[in-house]
Amino acid sequence: MQNTAKQYDEVTTICRDLFEKKMKDYGSAWRILRLPSLTDQIFIKAQRIRSLQENSVRKVDEDETSEFIGIVNYAVMALIQIEKGIAIQPDLDVQNAIELYDKHIQETKNLMLNKNHDYGEAWRDMRVSSLTDLILQKILRVKQIEDNQGKTLVSEGIDANYQDMVNYAVFALIHLNQNNK
Repeated sequence: MQNTAKQYDEVTTICRDLFEKKMKDYGSAWRILRLPSLTDQIFIKAQRIRSLQENSVRKVDEDETSEFIGIVNYAVMALIQIEKGIAIQPDLDVQNAIELYDKHIQETKNLMLNKNHDYGEAWRDMRVSSLTDLILQKILRVKQIEDNQGKTLVSEGIDANYQDMVNYAVFALIHLNQNNK
């Protein structure tokens, strides 16, 4: 599990670096996005990954890696939106946004470590395509919860689903990194 924590940190550092660069380019314009908009952005990325996995012809020269990074970053944005609420104007500077990003990545990593302990690193034997399907399933669950105005009877909330999406995307990125070595 020590290796998993290290690999997790390596992958999330790449995601964080891109998030920080985009914050410098665009500011926190994403703060105006409602949760369903962020969910839809994640859905688009996951659908594209699935399409890339199923189709041999690609018309845009990007691979799955950039899309999984996008899933991580959009899901963290959603976690920040849940915590802070939706803004009507961009309201975070780079430093504050990075602090919130780091906080949510750490909480999500802690969740992963706990689940990883209980599941015995089962994700290591999974295919990237299965991780993609699990992300899509989580997205569909979130959409249903959103359609139910956030109410659930027995299920975990939206935030737990976003955290699972982050963790599945990180696991996929770890697999992709290992396959490229």
